Order: sequence, then C-alpha cells, then structure tokens
Amino acid sequence: MFGKKKNEGGLMDVIRCDEPEYLIWKWRPKGADLNTTSKENSIRFGSPLQIKEAEVAVFVHDKGQDFIEGPYTQMLQTSNFPVLASLMGLAFNGQAPFRGEVYFINMSGTMQLPIATQFFEVVDPAPEFSRLGIPVSVRGAITFRINDYKAFTKKHSLKQFDLDAFKDKIRSAVNVDVQDTIARTPEYGIPLVRLQSRLRDIRSIVHGHLKQELEGLYEIVIERADIDQININKEHPNWIELEKVALKSVNLAGDRMVKMANAQDDTTIQNMQDMQRINATNMEEMSRIQREEAQHAQRMQTDSQNFALHQLNAQTRVAMAGADALGRMGEGGAMNMGGGGGGGMNPAGMMTGMMMGGAVAGQMTGMMGNMMTGMQQPPGMAPGMAPPGMQQPGMQQPGMMPPGAPGMAPPPAAPPPPQAVQYNVAVNGQTTGPFGMDVLAQMVQSGQLTPQSQVWAQGMSGWAAAETVQELSGLFAPAAPDAPPAAPGAPPPPPPAP
Repeated sequence: MFGKKKNEGGLMDVIRCDEPEYLIWKWRPKGADLNTTSKENSIRFGSPLQIKEAEVAVFVHDKGQDFIEGPYTQMLQTSNFPVLASLMGLAFNGQAPFRGEVYFINMSGTMQLPIATQFFEVVDPAPEFSRLGIPVSVRGAITFRINDYKAFTKKHSLKQFDLDAFKDKIRSAVNVDVQDTIARTPEYGIPLVRLQSRLRDIRSIVHGHLKQELEGLYEIVIERADIDQININKEHPNWIELEKVALKSVNLAGDRMVKMANAQDDTTIQNMQDMQRINATNMEEMSRIQREEAQHAQRMQTDSQNFALHQLNAQTRVAMAGADALGRMGEGGAMNMGGGGGGGMNPAGMMTGMMMGGAVAGQMTGMMGNMMTGMQQPPGMAPGMAPPGMQQPGMQQPGMMPPGAPGMAPPPAAPPPPQAVQYNVAVNGQTTGPFGMDVLAQMVQSGQLTPQSQVWAQGMSGWAAAETVQELSGLFAPAAPDAPPAAPGAPPPPPPAP
C-alpha cells in the first residue's frame, strides 16, 4: 500500500526551480519517470510552492493556466489557489494528487543560441566585379529573452512544451535570416571583398534585421547578434578573379586619387595667385586714393593759408579796374570846362575823380594793413595776439633786456592805425562818397561841400548838415557877416544800407 501511495505521489514535494541559469524550466516530482506522465504531472495538494524574485510559475492544467509571480512561498491550498478545489480528488479529502504541469520562466534570464550557417553564395552587384558569386559561411550567436510572459505562453502553448524543439525552431529561423542579410550587405555599401573587415557594421545590420523579423513572430526580445567570423572560400575560382578585379580597381582608384590631389593642388595654387593679384591691385588703388586725398588736403591747407593774399589780389584787380575807369572819365568831353568845343577842365568830373581816387586809396590802405596783420599771425591765431611763449608788445618778462638793447632783435612792428571815418555827401539828390577828411577839405575849398550839405557816415542815425557834425565843423571858416546863406539843395537821398 505504501508503495502504491509513493508511486501516486504520496510524499510531499517542494515545487521550486534550482537551476542556476535558465529561461524556461519544467518542474517534475522526485523519482518521476521522464518517459511517462503518470507521476511527472502529479501535484500533491498541500505541497509547498517557492518562487524566487523575477520568476513566474505557470500552472498548466485542463482548465487552462494560472500565473504566480515571485517572490512567493505558500502551501498549495484552496484559500490561496482556488482553482485547486475543482482539480484535486475530493474523494480523498484533498490527499490525492491532481494532474498538471508547472513551468518556471526566468524574467531576468536570457538564452543564447549559436549561429552556424552552411556555405551560401554572395554576389556583389558592382559592375566592376561582373557579378561573381562567392561561397560564404557565418559563425556567431544570438542572445534573446522573454519580455511579456503572458504573450509568450499565449503564442507557445506550454502544455507538454518542448524547450529543445523551441530552440531548434529559433535557431533555424535565425540562420535563414542571417544568410539573407549577409547576402544583401553589398546593398548596404559593404563590398564583398570587405566583408571580413567590416564585422562591426555587419553585426549592427544583422541585429536590426533579426529584431524586425523574429521578435513579433516568437514573442521574444533579441538582445545581441554577435557575428564572430565570416568565412570565404578563397580557393574558389570566382574569388581569385574577384581579387584581380579588386586589385585593378584599387590601382585605378589610387591613380584617380593622385590626379584629384594634383588637381586640388593646382586649384589651390591658382587661388593663391588670384588672391595675391587681387590684394596687390587693392593695395595699389588704396595707395592712389590716399595719395590724392593727401594732395587735396595739402592744397586746401595752402589755399587757406594764402586766403588773405588771394583776397588782396582780387580787390586789387577791382581797384585797378576802377582806376582805369576813372582815367577814362575825361574822354568825350567829360573834362571839358566852360562849354564849347575843345579842351578844358570839368570841375565836377575832376572832383568826382578825386573823390573816387581817395576812396580807392583808402580801401587799398585798409586792405594792405589787414593783410599784413593776418600774415604776421600764425595760422589759427587772432589778430593782435602773440603765440604762446612770445612776448606781447609793450610787455617785458622778468630777466629779459628791454627793447632796443644791444644784441637784441627789434620789437615787433606796431599794428596799423585804425581806418579814418569816411562820409557820404548828397550832391543834387545823389549819394557820393564815401570820402575821407582830405577829400572833404578839397570839396569845401571848391564849394561843393557847404555847412548845409547833407552828410552821412557809418554809425549815424540819418543824414545831417555838415556843420552839425563835430568832426566836420572845423572844415568850415566863419562866414562873412554880409554873405548870403547858401541856397538849400535838393533833399538828401535815404542813407545807404549799413
């Protein structure tokens, strides 16, 4: 009887996974015959269940499947596993075992499968390689894990799940996809002759292709795709021909690179020469502009310094033109005196000429004085001011000898006297002048200027009789007692504009 109970699972078994590394593992009771399912799938009610962290225990039975996530340590009872109430043998008060399978899934574990393909043909589509097919094989490994255990168990029924068959299915699919990816690497810019030297790039291409093709199909996550080596049958005639073509292409490429380098050097030299020529032209143009600007500034400075001389020349030409016109006043009878034909003196014309000559002389004297004063002063110095460090006229610095001392330079010339006041005279309703005191005295002697003549000068508010002007009153001698008063002349014209 005890033996029978033992065969039926009479002893309590601890349901747990003690495998150090695994992805999916099926639990079996101790002493179970792997060739039968009589006890392999017998689970004793009340057995302890232990699930570590990051593990999931999947109970597969006729009613379906139940998941218990770790960490978990409990006894199998209806209070914590209600489905057992309908599974266990009620006739034995829960002491009889019930049929079911227990699988442990490691959510933090991974599984690694080797990659080992047979030789397959790879063709480089480049025209220079004439589409030569080369036998190639690949060695490596892939690493994958389970991310969603519910989706995985739904995709792969765990009832009587065969892990070895699952691994063979994954391995076969990986080999097919790896062959297809390697055969297309020339399309990704990796020539056939560079397959063995571009393993890093090939790993990345293969990994991306496997994730796209296998993850959704098998509900797994591809962690790595390690391509360790790519074997090429280098004894194949196509490979020998390919090497020759590749060597020729390398030589041609080298020649092209040399030519390109030479052309680049020629272009660089030409650009440098062009830049030097442009810079030289720019410097020459800038020098010309600077030279013209300097000459213009020098001319402006010279003209500014000689401005007084230019002004004197212009005024001299005006005065000479006036004198020439004065010399012609006697032509055509202008100097005729006493009427009738022939020569003679014209007092009015003579007096007018004398007055104009005096006026011109006075103006010339004033201009000469102003010009000399301006020429004696440094540029930018006001008239009558001495430059810094020079003695003003009439001033003696301490420690210096007085003017006129032996060995000393003569004192600077005194400034010209101020210009005398000139008067305008109203003659027959016309304004004449202005005249200086010498001309006015001659006009008094000739009778053209009388005490009652109207005169005006700068600073006067209006025309006034000559005898009322203090400066002119001395020109007139006392009149005789019986001399008749002078006839009033025509009213004077308005005073000239200031």
